[in-house]
Amino acid sequence: GGPGGPGMMAPGGFFGGHMDHMLDLVNATDSQRSQIDAIFKAARQDLAGQRDTGRKLHEQMAALYTATNVDAAAIENVRAQLSAQHEVASKRMSQASIDAARVLTPEQRTKIAEVMKKRQARMASRQAG
Repeated sequence: GGPGGPGMMAPGGFFGGHMDHMLDLVNATDSQRSQIDAIFKAARQDLAGQRDTGRKLHEQMAALYTATNVDAAAIENVRAQLSAQHEVASKRMSQASIDAARVLTPEQRTKIAEVMKKRQARMASRQAG
């Protein structure tokens, strides 16, 4: 799961985290599916090294918070590193989403946008109630 996981997108991506389902809804061709799969596979490969780095940063953060003396400067340093790492991943997945959207026809993109708008409305009504 998470950004770049199987069939997933970064939050807010054009496919909304349900790429296979969206491609089914718009009757994507096998060629379109192959191209889009390759785009996201490349993005996942580009970001693969970040997983270990992110895990280590989270471990550092936990160690800093459980130390005898809480070092605010060190915590801020690790937070900034985590934030920068998230920004890189977000940009990469956003570019993958743009590249994948370009594989689709305008009609297919419109259909996905309509589905996403309905999904957002349902989520908003759930949160309100």
